[in-house]
Amino acid sequence: MQVLLQTLIGGVTFGAVYALVAMGFSIVYRTMGLVNFAHGSVVMIGAYAASTFYLATRLPFAVAIVVAIAVTALIGLVIERFLRPLENKDFTLMLIGTIGFGAVLEAGAVLVWGATGHAVPSPVATGPIDVAGIRIPTYSLLVIAVAAAATGLLALFLQRTKRGAAMQAVAMDHQAATACGIHVGRSNAMAFAIGAGLAALAGSLIGPMLYVNPTMGGTLGIKGFAAAMLGGFGSMPGAIVGGLAFGLLDAFAAGNFQEYSELVTFLVFAVIVMIRPTGIFGEATVNRA
Repeated sequence: MQVLLQTLIGGVTFGAVYALVAMGFSIVYRTMGLVNFAHGSVVMIGAYAASTFYLATRLPFAVAIVVAIAVTALIGLVIERFLRPLENKDFTLMLIGTIGFGAVLEAGAVLVWGATGHAVPSPVATGPIDVAGIRIPTYSLLVIAVAAAATGLLALFLQRTKRGAAMQAVAMDHQAATACGIHVGRSNAMAFAIGAGLAALAGSLIGPMLYVNPTMGGTLGIKGFAAAMLGGFGSMPGAIVGGLAFGLLDAFAAGNFQEYSELVTFLVFAVIVMIRPTGIFGEATVNRA
């Protein structure tokens, strides 16, 4: 029972990070109908940026995360600006463009930080909390709390602010939104910036749990993408549920199948998607092509 609960805690911790990555995918997809294949690389840049500011400049970990979010938000704006001329003209080139940006970011990370990567010490000095014989890492609680707070703030932004309402309107019908005077390009830029910020937050939080290296974005990007599909691509609640579900699936597969855990995880994921292709919260597919 203790092993089960310990695995559950680990799964929820990583699931919270996958949910952040999935929400970054979903917010861009909802607004533009575009899958940003550079998203995983942005997660990696966020992890490197946060760890660099935390370790090299001795900034507090929370401040380092904020700086990393600002850096990646700018990257998101740059990506959107380069893709904007192709919107509603050549959807395939937009997809290829995101793949190209991902490759550029990975190559840039190798040039700046090298190919070997580095470990990030936990910013939490206190030891694990013992609850009924179950040792809960304090950092895991921090990750879950920060991810929950970010999710709540994003929900408030989308539902209670004019910018958020504009993004929702563009997601529902960008032509009608344009007719109502909403600047679609500005909403798209905001979606990319928020998605990149979520990616940076995910990368920053997972840095102390993994080894930060230039290829980590590939793994995290694929798992975040799978989580978004599992929950229902384009659905924000689906991204959260899909991220947590994928984290739990990943954790239990690792505990029971060791070196075959990745294979088992994606086999189960494939079966679920075959049964329900639109995901748990399956929304209507957005198509701007």
